[in-house]
Amino acid sequence: MKQPEIKQLSIAELQEKLGETKKSYADLKMAHAISPLENPIQLRNVRRSVARIATELTKRELQ
Repeated sequence: MKQPEIKQLSIAELQEKLGETKKSYADLKMAHAISPLENPIQLRNVRRSVARIATELTKRELQ
């Protein structure tokens, strides 16, 4: 997800999306450990999405 998409979500939606994205990252990481992914850049993209969502959640909690 890109930053403009993330900013449009509510806090509840962000928390739900964070859980989904973390699970997706864990699944990709496990699949990559077993046999190399066809596109290992997916790992980086999903990890960065997790960071973007977590950052937005923290930002909103501090306001």
